[in-house]
Amino acid sequence: MGYDEVIVQLGDFGRYQKIIYVLICLTSIPVAFHKLAGVFLLAKPEFRCALPTDLEGARYELPAQLQQLAYPEKDSCAYYEVAYTNGSYHRLSNSSQSCTRYIYDQSKYLNSAVTEFNLVCGRGFLAASSDSMFMLGVLLGSIIFGQLSDKHGRKPIFFASLVIQVIFGVVAALAPEYFTYTLARLIVGSTTSGVFLVAYVIAMEMVGPTKRLYAGIFVMMFFSMGYMLTAVFAYFIHDWRWLQIGLTLPGLVFMCYHWIIPESVRWLLSKGRNEEAMQIIQKAARFNRVNITKETLVALLDEGVSCKQEVKEEAARPPSVWDLLHYPNLRRKTLVIFFDWLVCTGVYYGLSWSTNNLGGNVLLNFLISGAVEIPAYCFLLLTLNRWGRRSILCGCMLVAGVSLLMTIIVPQQMHWLIVTCAMVGKLAITGSYGTIYLFSSEQFPTVVRTVGMGAASMVSRLTGMLAPYLNALATIWPPLPLVIYGALSLAAGFMSLMLPETHNKPTLETIADGERFGKKEPTDAYLEAGKELEAQPLNAATLNGNGLKH
Repeated sequence: MGYDEVIVQLGDFGRYQKIIYVLICLTSIPVAFHKLAGVFLLAKPEFRCALPTDLEGARYELPAQLQQLAYPEKDSCAYYEVAYTNGSYHRLSNSSQSCTRYIYDQSKYLNSAVTEFNLVCGRGFLAASSDSMFMLGVLLGSIIFGQLSDKHGRKPIFFASLVIQVIFGVVAALAPEYFTYTLARLIVGSTTSGVFLVAYVIAMEMVGPTKRLYAGIFVMMFFSMGYMLTAVFAYFIHDWRWLQIGLTLPGLVFMCYHWIIPESVRWLLSKGRNEEAMQIIQKAARFNRVNITKETLVALLDEGVSCKQEVKEEAARPPSVWDLLHYPNLRRKTLVIFFDWLVCTGVYYGLSWSTNNLGGNVLLNFLISGAVEIPAYCFLLLTLNRWGRRSILCGCMLVAGVSLLMTIIVPQQMHWLIVTCAMVGKLAITGSYGTIYLFSSEQFPTVVRTVGMGAASMVSRLTGMLAPYLNALATIWPPLPLVIYGALSLAAGFMSLMLPETHNKPTLETIADGERFGKKEPTDAYLEAGKELEAQPLNAATLNGNGLKH
């Protein structure tokens, strides 16, 4: 008897699992804080060069005549020397000079890391680089903390990530200069993977097979709640250092989980720690008021032994990305999936971080950007098992592409319409992001599923790192980032039509299954839904030793 059947006997999603699941979901909220805080921490207000006559604490606003005479029309990083005589201003020279000091508009932001470290003009790229380094941290964290959690357990790595996140979150707030701030944010970015991904694994391993789709979507909804709460913090806290501290300290609350959250039973079984696994199962059974028979526990022990053997077998024949790229049909599907991940991640974070470029009320734009994710996830819950994965993925990406490209024809003064187009795009790309997780996991065969998902996730971080630089293109033409995101979404939507539908289709087990699946051949083993696969090797000599057994 497998562990999934044991969970069903515990109540599938009993009281114990519900409590643990909700507590774990709450950890998604501070992860959202850190991933989206850059919108406010690195906010770039309007600015001007400080004139020689400007004293410390001078205001941003200037008389209209002085503003026109002192600054070049299309260069905000230079100024002319101006004098005031006989009741009017006049230029002393027609040659401009580069800025040495800056004065910032404080009507929207009291301050930010940009204003404190002067990340404008020649240093403007450093603001985008800081956000990009944060996403690099997310990439590194997914690799480092993922491997550590497999080796040392989910629970200790979860709490280690949480402690590091709080410490370096405070360090970022106290950073005296740009380099320390960026390095601290990179480390915080890495811990978001340690907290969110490890917690997600614990949550999913506590849920029965029939509830995993819903459990995965609701975890993302809690992330969206954290998204919206970030705007609430920014509304009440106007100093960027105190804002960073305010977004970091809630992580301390989750330290008490050490006495509540159990270790993953699946991980304990895979390591042969069956006694500890049984204690957790028995505790859950008592809390759910169900009885677990001795025979079930014996079966659980047997599964633990078999799991440990399977792990050893897989270690002897580790799968690789080469298995996905070596065969034509698998390669075609894998490359399309990688491109979909690239687009979903880049467009999602690009739109999330670009609310400052949309005009109007920045806080309101940000709040709406988070709020539209909730209906997107509700839509997925209602449709994924009815309309199929491919139609939802393609449809959402095409809607995102069209709505974002429409910003080309919207007049710049119509802020509300630009925001509407951007938010429709955000809603649609959120639906795509939620779908691609499930759809791609069903496209990869079991023997390389973990490798394929890990590779897709790693590849997607490249556009996450690129998104801050794309958003910076708004200085050239405000709709340009949205146009790029729209074009990418449209291309990914059409390319996704090349992927075969996986809804109500048998699970792919071997490399041979994956290569045959989706081929337009009369002998396709998948023409009859539910038909058991014939796992014949594509090329016995080539496939030998590539981990065809699960």
